[in-house]
Amino acid sequence: MGRYTGPKGRINRRIGAIVFENAGAVKAFENRDTPPGQHNRRRKLSVYGTALAEKQKIKFYYGLRQKVLRKYFDKARRMKGNTGEQLLILCERRLDNVVRRAGFCKTRPQARQGIAHGHFLVNGRKQDRASYLVKPGDVITVKNRPNLQNMYKELKEEGTGERCDWLDFDGSALEARVSTLPSYEDVSLPVDVGQVIALMSR
Repeated sequence: MGRYTGPKGRINRRIGAIVFENAGAVKAFENRDTPPGQHNRRRKLSVYGTALAEKQKIKFYYGLRQKVLRKYFDKARRMKGNTGEQLLILCERRLDNVVRRAGFCKTRPQARQGIAHGHFLVNGRKQDRASYLVKPGDVITVKNRPNLQNMYKELKEEGTGERCDWLDFDGSALEARVSTLPSYEDVSLPVDVGQVIALMSR
């Protein structure tokens, strides 16, 4: 899957929300929360423009391309319950999001890189797909290599996790256990998903 590699601070400023969590992007948004560019006024968006901005929030926050988001949308449409809520729950279940929320890493791109390099095990087996959807009972651990253990212990001590009831994290063992599926209330991204669903249903 492709990923965005451009200036992250500009995206935060353009969308008007912190979707990239690295220190530079957060600082850029806090210093100037106006859109980038010469005429940096936040214009009133049309209905379509507002829905598109909400969709961009989801794509950048979870690191998705259009094809992957469409795949999740099609899957959420076939599930019972509210399609928008199911879409965000599928995004929350991604392994890179779980690694970030447990506190192994500071950001989702950092978590994605660690997973791609084989730093994490799911139920004792190497999992190098960031898009892997966790399920209740899954146990995520760091590979038993001293350099990796030390690196992730340092990140854990910096307190980078996001508390959530559906994850049990043991910092001393560097182990995260999925106790239950996340609910819509567990989603940490402020987004009007109803507009996204209306846009993608056209």
